[in-house]
Amino acid sequence: MKDKTIGFAITGSFCTFKKVISELKKLKEESGADIIPIMSETAFRTDTRFGAAADFVADVEKITGHTVIHSISGAEPIGPKNLLDALVIAPCTGNTLGKLAGGITDTSVTMAAKATLRNQNPVILAVSTNDGLGASAKNIGSLLNCKNIYFVPFTQDDPVLKNNSLVADMSLIGVAAREALKGVQIQPILL
Repeated sequence: MKDKTIGFAITGSFCTFKKVISELKKLKEESGADIIPIMSETAFRTDTRFGAAADFVADVEKITGHTVIHSISGAEPIGPKNLLDALVIAPCTGNTLGKLAGGITDTSVTMAAKATLRNQNPVILAVSTNDGLGASAKNIGSLLNCKNIYFVPFTQDDPVLKNNSLVADMSLIGVAAREALKGVQIQPILL
């Protein structure tokens, strides 16, 4: 992937940020790809018990060497300029799944996805949602049937206490991205 430009979009599943940022660093080091960071407006500005937004932004920018795109207008040129060979959305929340399934473009991340799909390039989703087997199940099913949408394999993260919750195996982001660039969905999708 040394000659590729990969978008890496982060949405608001804050509990996964440290793992996702660790995988972003690994992807950058192992692939040699140019990685363009994108964060939803909420992820970009919201401090939580998992950390300060400014610290996450600084980490992402240091790893990638690029300023984070965090607005719709910042993400809009991705399409007409065909800036990305692929886009990873990790974590991909239930909210973002719903917007992607419904064709709604009202965040920097959904604009980046729309722009990437416009160019018939792959979008790789690393699901992290408490309602994956609830309200978001229909959106996952819909997206599984969409051209150029690929999933990082996922599982229930706590079937006893959070029986509808799904989370991707973030350690598979790099493999999923490499295979998606070849037009292949890695299997199994359900772990």
